[in-house]
Amino acid sequence: MEKKEKEIKQGIKLHLIKTDLFKTDMMSVILTTPLTRENVTKNALIVSMLRRGTANLKTQVEISKKLENLYGAGFECGVDKYGDNQLLRFYIDSINDQFAFDQNEEILKNALTILLEIVCNPLLENGKFKKEYLDVEKENLARIIESKIDDKDLYAYENCISNMYGDQGFGLYKYGYLEDLEAINVDNLTEHYHNLIQNSKLDIFVSGNFDESKVEKIVCENENIQKLKPRIENYVLNNEMTEDKPKVENVKEVIEQTDVVQGKLVMGLDVASKCEKVQFKAMLYNILLGSSANSLLFQNVREKASLAYSIKSVYVKQKANIFIRAGIEIANFEKAVDLIKKQLEMMKNGEFSDADLVAAKEYVKAGINAIETEQDTGIIYYIGQEISKTNTTLDDYRKNIDAVTKQDIIEIANNAQLNTIYFLKN
Repeated sequence: MEKKEKEIKQGIKLHLIKTDLFKTDMMSVILTTPLTRENVTKNALIVSMLRRGTANLKTQVEISKKLENLYGAGFECGVDKYGDNQLLRFYIDSINDQFAFDQNEEILKNALTILLEIVCNPLLENGKFKKEYLDVEKENLARIIESKIDDKDLYAYENCISNMYGDQGFGLYKYGYLEDLEAINVDNLTEHYHNLIQNSKLDIFVSGNFDESKVEKIVCENENIQKLKPRIENYVLNNEMTEDKPKVENVKEVIEQTDVVQGKLVMGLDVASKCEKVQFKAMLYNILLGSSANSLLFQNVREKASLAYSIKSVYVKQKANIFIRAGIEIANFEKAVDLIKKQLEMMKNGEFSDADLVAAKEYVKAGINAIETEQDTGIIYYIGQEISKTNTTLDDYRKNIDAVTKQDIIEIANNAQLNTIYFLKN
């Protein structure tokens, strides 16, 4: 896998991921914008509105027919949260040109043209989004927001984050809020779209086996790209070194009641260390703590003590946080919390073996290898590198993981401080 990039205009970048492992090309346009309460719901709606049609392909049916004629190319879109930013993602995957029946069909060019048309040239009626489409998409988004509570594990996780960060970017739900939907109309949503497309950081990814100069020419000469203005990248830079974690004087405890059979426990930790290459050390700390079947949390809390139906920990490097997530018997709340805290102390004391650390490194490196074997995973990795401005190659990633020592893990453990305990019960 070879990665190159070119700035098309200020704030608009083309990323070329050259690989011959696939018979398909994957193209993605990603808009990155700061998460704010004012705009988070609008952005989620814009993704839905853009897939409804374009100025030249006026319905979803027309878009589908056009893609079907490209050997059944597929289109997907969605929103993600990356630190304090909201990502609006649009994907098309199609067969590589060399596998077309007619070598003159230019599958990649046509697919990329459709993708840029969807993002940059939406269907408007009298200069505005269609009201009938917006009404439907507001109802659809309302159902998505309401359904968050149906997944109790996700609901508890999001609420723990919300309690830690409030209305700061990372604390917001990526799909937005029901109470903000009513005020959105075709006028303010259209205005917001134009502001978004002309001011957001815009990244175009192409992954596959292609002629790099040809792809660059296709993008630079695309009429929708040509009409976009240069922009100052308007987004929040998050990485493990940008986040300041003050000392936690009092751990916040939040208990919420709803209709659940199984209690949902989430414990949020701040990784306060600013040591060199902290992300690689914190990542391995997280694996040893609770992100694998050999971890302390899984072995001691779930297997030996039987205090959790499920338990894992996740490291969010953009915000220097680790979240421990567990499904437990409601009556076992205090026992589970106490035993989890004991595992945190064990990590501080270095109560894990050299063999455990080696296994954790292999676990991480297996994930790194997957980046090269899955096109969508590769794009996700590189947009993360782009947004965080870390730009770590996969080879350097492996080397940094291999260089981590047991003492490095202990240093992280002694700088991982409990911030919030959230419990969802009946």
